[in-house]
Amino acid sequence: MTEQDTSEVHGYCDPRFEEVRGAFVENFRERGELGAAVTVLFHGEPVVDLWAGWTDPARSRPWERDTLVNVWSTTKGATALCAHLLADRGLLDLDAPVAAYWPEFAAAGKADIPVRHLLSHRAGLAGLREPHTLADLYDWEKTTARLAATEPWWEPGTRSGYHALTYGFLVGEVVRRITGQLPSAFLAEEVTGPLGIDFFIGLPEKEAERAAELVHPAPAPDSEQGAALRRLPPLALAALANPPTGAAEANTPEWRAAEIPAAGGHGTARGVAALYGIFAGRGRLNGRQVLSARAAERVREGQGSCRDLILGAGFDHDTELGLGLWLSGANGSYGPNPRAFGHDGFGGSFGLADPEAELSIGYVMNRMGTHIADDPRKTALIDAVYRSGVPSA
Repeated sequence: MTEQDTSEVHGYCDPRFEEVRGAFVENFRERGELGAAVTVLFHGEPVVDLWAGWTDPARSRPWERDTLVNVWSTTKGATALCAHLLADRGLLDLDAPVAAYWPEFAAAGKADIPVRHLLSHRAGLAGLREPHTLADLYDWEKTTARLAATEPWWEPGTRSGYHALTYGFLVGEVVRRITGQLPSAFLAEEVTGPLGIDFFIGLPEKEAERAAELVHPAPAPDSEQGAALRRLPPLALAALANPPTGAAEANTPEWRAAEIPAAGGHGTARGVAALYGIFAGRGRLNGRQVLSARAAERVREGQGSCRDLILGAGFDHDTELGLGLWLSGANGSYGPNPRAFGHDGFGGSFGLADPEAELSIGYVMNRMGTHIADDPRKTALIDAVYRSGVPSA
């Protein structure tokens, strides 16, 4: 890397995983990285824990070991974990109607929608039909009340349609109805606090000085952006642009502090790897697994391959969701093991779990890319990990 690109790479890399360091450096040299970190946990041990670059576009603050950044939809893995913990404890039946826990949800023909449809983006509630502002989004009661009252966009259970922002409110309200706690508090009390995992849904004010500034790629001209938005069908507009969100919104104190369990998580790469490591069979409290083997296996219970109603135009292949995360499948989105799984975040971040390999990966960055998923920086890192001798199945 040149001095113009970034400062030197910091952290640790096991000699067996030097290819991962190489891919990380190449992301700065060839793929426009500004600031980033990657952590690989293999058999529960950190074999890669690297960070480099800058937390701001002015390159005035270097990326540090404990730099936090908004990881957008990589947050969904943490929210899914909350639901699976409750199911593991017998407090949540994933096949029960949502309305059994949240009675108001039964409105507008939704009485029979099971909880598993929320987790797998099959509930038909990818977006709200009425205009929803950022101020509305920051209001938990208003957003969940509107979701409870709205009619599905398609027949629930028949197809997946990415619930970009609504996912966290839907799954999160079920968590709240059972526990009395919002997902942020439940996650902190049950998982991240006891395990010392550096990840937050809703960034506490005392942690804000550690947050990196998100940077969008060079925008298209306003006229082109407007034309692109006008071409989106109503369902995609509702899911992806009601309200519009991006780097400018996510850098504000209001967004950082808000309870947005689908997109508002802030973490380090180490924190993301540790959270997704729980799905890979790692993470113990009081001598017991945080998530039982049976519950962890249920996370990757495929719900049917299809061309997603929201994201399908961005892929040249069908995709399949488990119960809260995406399966790697034949296209290898999360490495060569088709039963590995994970989640990407808007702009490029990701978390990955491969139980067979006892592997998890967390990657976070602040310069957002343009790919809807499978950012080239992600692909380069995952390929390098598996080339380093990690078994593929």
